[in-house]
Amino acid sequence: MKVILTKDVQNLGNIGDIKDVANGYARNFLIPGGYAAIATKDTIERSEEMKLKKEKQAEEGLKTAEELSKRLESVSITIKAKADESGKLYAAVKSKEISKALDDKGFKIDEDKVVIKESIKAIGDHEVIINLDHGLEIRIGVIVKSDK
Repeated sequence: MKVILTKDVQNLGNIGDIKDVANGYARNFLIPGGYAAIATKDTIERSEEMKLKKEKQAEEGLKTAEELSKRLESVSITIKAKADESGKLYAAVKSKEISKALDDKGFKIDEDKVVIKESIKAIGDHEVIINLDHGLEIRIGVIVKSDK
């Protein structure tokens, strides 16, 4: 049975792809789950429209991510944390804290996009990676100061 995917399906295809699948798979899983529709002339035309729309959204998303990366290049954030006299932190700085500090500066970055290569356990300058959409990666400086 020929179907057009209305959602991305792992190991099958992406939105708008026309696939030939087993009747039972289509009738029992894909169509009732909203993952596909039976391929007719109308649905094929709609799938082409969906593909164009998805490509346009991807281009806009890439442009937005590139603009965000340019704005983030010059950003450095400061985080205050409790530390002992030698400069060792009582608790390591987490990606959640970095995400919040970026949010305070006007950058909406999810904490799961913040990558800390080496644990931040001491006062001083550190570097973290921000993974943006479309595989873009930016490094920002994190300055950790004692809250005393």
